[in-house]
Amino acid sequence: MRIRLHWILLLIFSTAASIFLLTLVEVRTQRRGLGRELQRRAEGLAGYFQDRLDPLMLPQRQPALSEEIQRLGNREDLLGLAVYDDQGNHLAVTSWLEPRLARLPAAVVQATAENGGRGQFLSLDGQSIYLFAVPLHHGASVTGALAMVYDASYIQADILHTWHSAFWMVLVVIPLVLLLAWAVYRVYFIRPLARTAHWMRELRKRPLAPRPPPSPVGDPLRPLAEEAARLAQTLHEARAAASLEARLRASGLSLWTAERLRVHVQTCLEDSRLFVISNREPYIHSATGRGIAVSVPASGLVTALEPILRACDGTWIAQGTGSADRQTVDAWDRLRVPPDDPHYTLRRVWLSGEENEGYYFGFANEGLWPLCHIAHARPLFRGADWEHYQEVNRKFARVALQEMAGAEAPCVLVQDYHFALLPRLIKQHRPDARVAIFWHIPWPNPQAFGICPWQRELLDGLLGADLIGFHIRSHCNYFLETVDAALESRIDWDRSAVNRGGQRTLVRPYPISVEFPEPMMPAPTDERGDTVERATLFQNLGVNSIFLGLGVDRLDYTKGILERLAAIERFLEKYPVYRQQFTFIQIGAPSRTRIGRYRDLIEEVQAEAARINRRFQTSQWRPIVLLLREHSRAEIEPYYKHADVCLVTALHDGMNLVAKEFIAARDDEQGMLILSRFTGAARELPEALIVNPYDTESLADALRQALEMDPDERRTRMQNLRRIVRERNVFRWAGSLISDLAELRPAAHPAGSEPAASLSRADAS
Repeated sequence: MRIRLHWILLLIFSTAASIFLLTLVEVRTQRRGLGRELQRRAEGLAGYFQDRLDPLMLPQRQPALSEEIQRLGNREDLLGLAVYDDQGNHLAVTSWLEPRLARLPAAVVQATAENGGRGQFLSLDGQSIYLFAVPLHHGASVTGALAMVYDASYIQADILHTWHSAFWMVLVVIPLVLLLAWAVYRVYFIRPLARTAHWMRELRKRPLAPRPPPSPVGDPLRPLAEEAARLAQTLHEARAAASLEARLRASGLSLWTAERLRVHVQTCLEDSRLFVISNREPYIHSATGRGIAVSVPASGLVTALEPILRACDGTWIAQGTGSADRQTVDAWDRLRVPPDDPHYTLRRVWLSGEENEGYYFGFANEGLWPLCHIAHARPLFRGADWEHYQEVNRKFARVALQEMAGAEAPCVLVQDYHFALLPRLIKQHRPDARVAIFWHIPWPNPQAFGICPWQRELLDGLLGADLIGFHIRSHCNYFLETVDAALESRIDWDRSAVNRGGQRTLVRPYPISVEFPEPMMPAPTDERGDTVERATLFQNLGVNSIFLGLGVDRLDYTKGILERLAAIERFLEKYPVYRQQFTFIQIGAPSRTRIGRYRDLIEEVQAEAARINRRFQTSQWRPIVLLLREHSRAEIEPYYKHADVCLVTALHDGMNLVAKEFIAARDDEQGMLILSRFTGAARELPEALIVNPYDTESLADALRQALEMDPDERRTRMQNLRRIVRERNVFRWAGSLISDLAELRPAAHPAGSEPAASLSRADAS
């Protein structure tokens, strides 16, 4: 109660003080305004009086002066007139003023001395007056002054009325302000706090937290509510992790979790810092009409690497591509992330349009990508693209060396084919660094890789790493065979290592995976928070169907999308009973559309789908639905959960995480996966229906087999698939990679070397 009374008294005082200050300003303004009005009236009469009195200022005309003063002083707006000589002596004065104006007014002295009109407020016998004096002349000489006296008591009366009004305003406004303040306090503070307190009580009681109470727009407690929601989410994640660890210990299982990975990384790296280098950044800032929005790319890499970087306060170096990326970094192009709970540093690297065109779209994606995938697209190798590729690798190396300055025995994890030269560039300047690179795409056979004019330079750059990771063992073997054929080196086939130039490089398989949702994790929901049903999916697509087939891919010629559509057409030909019952939904994100081959693929896919639809569709059904845009994981999840069959028909793929995402989403242990044998995932997921995507007949038959499979067999297959994905999740991939990297013991840092030394073009050759 004492606190409430304190705030009430403070509110009363502040309200009264505000009204007092406003009234004081108004009174001063009012006084100045009325005074200027009196002065204008006096100045208007002064000229007329001067014309009448100037000729009467001679001594011999003093009787006439007295008569004229008495006559002019009879005006209603005047209290009286007085005339003084240049010595300040009375010459004539009206009868009302004569007994009251004993002292010489200062305005008369000023008017005589300065030969100009002057005014002042006076009090005569307790009455407020305004006296305005003007000089009188004889010829050019000032011979005296005229004093014009006005009644100014009405000004004081108006000011007093203003103060009375202010007093009554205080009496009326203060109760209203208190009432309004109490209403605002109730609506915007007491009720939200009560809702938040209730929510937090429920959070404390139940394992799964309910949704935080909604905050109205403009709610002053919104920042507090948002922080409470983040705290609750952190608490929920910690509780879930602890519960999961307890269940795993009780069941004797040893699964990798984000928390286990975090602890493992802290143990392995000890005081070493980790530096991750990738082309794609983990957080993108984009300018919108409402300000700056932050987004996370749909990538399993962020899921896998964030726990590592959080655990060791590492640094992620990546190209800045967002429209507002430059606005969110500091003077050193750094940014602490995640935005709501910073635990590591994001260092952005800026590339020019020309550099990105040559390095990324040119050499990396028109050269290395088709070269490694061997998927019927001719690789293009241009000298200018190679120059840009070298320069961008040098630029990233310079940034990495700057970030590593002062770090002892740093660990560097380079990602993918964009940075084949980077390990050597880093190792030349920091031999004490432990450097690993993970190659996310396939590695072709030696004859295919020999197409590249700069294969020796690429291999030498990769062999600068202490550890090279691929998805599967066959890619490791192909790499060793390529090195053996192209470079002078010694291959240790038993230990899968390359010895060259005094450096040893291990080559290991690390099958990448996805995060496996545990049972206590919330079910996927749509944007409104409602669980999405199969009927809703069909209704939103305008299709009346029974069976749902699904494909989720980037629109890339390596994914076998056209082969997939051909198999669906053959399936409907061979098994017409599925017409008007089976609909295939292809979710495809347009990719690299600046490259002609990708633009052509989009047109081919659309044309082929339209042709098949024209052949089979009815008024309420069509066999193929294309959703060709970027979809978030939350948008894709309902399709995963309700698809009867998921088709992964890549013509050549390092792993293909779509297959594992589909399996991880099927907590109902239903659905069937049709998987190309040319994917890395086919080595790990034998319970899927393994197919040759080029064999249209067998692919169509596999589709029928998946739809007509006995439910018990389908459940058994999916249970086995989920067990594999759960045990070999993305945290296990990251933990294995970091374990092997941490065990390496590279050379000591040479004394006196400069980590951030400039890199010349020769360094990348």
